[in-house]
Amino acid sequence: MDFTSAITTAAGFFAVITAELVLLFIGISFLVGLIHEYVPEERMRRVLAGRGHGAGNFIGAGFGALTPFCSCSTIPILLGLLDAGIPFGVCMSFLIASPLLNPVILSLLAALVGVVPTAIYAGITFLAAAGLGALLGKLGYERYVKDVMVERDGEEACAGGAESGHGPRVRRALDFSLALFRHVLPYLVLGAGIGAFIYGFVPEDFIVNLAGPQNPLAIPVAALIGIPMYIRAETIIPISAVLLEKGMGIGAVMALIIGGAGASIPEVTLLSAIFERRLVGVFVGVILTVAIATGIAFSILAAGGVL
Repeated sequence: MDFTSAITTAAGFFAVITAELVLLFIGISFLVGLIHEYVPEERMRRVLAGRGHGAGNFIGAGFGALTPFCSCSTIPILLGLLDAGIPFGVCMSFLIASPLLNPVILSLLAALVGVVPTAIYAGITFLAAAGLGALLGKLGYERYVKDVMVERDGEEACAGGAESGHGPRVRRALDFSLALFRHVLPYLVLGAGIGAFIYGFVPEDFIVNLAGPQNPLAIPVAALIGIPMYIRAETIIPISAVLLEKGMGIGAVMALIIGGAGASIPEVTLLSAIFERRLVGVFVGVILTVAIATGIAFSILAAGGVL
């Protein structure tokens, strides 16, 4: 392919993928805003209060899946849950599930890699979040949580002053979606641009040799490089979709997404403020384990013709 053809191909891909992602993101972020309105943090705390390990871990993972937050919002909510006396293992199920299963990442993933892979991804990561959260709780890792105070006055005042009723909630959800869209637009365009460059200029043979399904190290390496590579889901998902189309194994792609989304540098940095080093290391290890195990599962399913 000559340079002119590559530019044309990359530009066409960029235009199509950007338009698709913009429309999809606005719609999904509006639904996410509604979830935020009807499932606030205080309701989560009430439902989880008194729940032990087992059912509590599944509910915690479920709430994590409903929360469309980045790490800067997930960590304060985690602190609120811990401060309210929610069992540590249940809180860890929430923490593991939140970045991996929020509606934004699932909707983008479904649009770009398909419904069946997304459903399998969601099932594996949900069970992993519930099970590993329970395990961390039983192993007593709560002793490595730092004594961090949580201020609630502003939050309660804000919650008390918000109008109730469906109309105000819909308006707030719309405002939320537009504000979030303005915030993530640069990341979305960046991801589409990088994906377009790979689509137009990077040879398929290069991707196949480096991270194709025949490379036994592709999955663990992808899980590791996903951590520094990850910026936001809106950036990594379109890049991952192109890598998949170019010949990267689907197991490596899933490991890349999970490793990056679950243990991104901003999240690990924030966790260091409330967890001691040992627990931060264990958390990163848990995410990498989930990433590699999910990648291997996807590779097996792909080899068996399921995907």
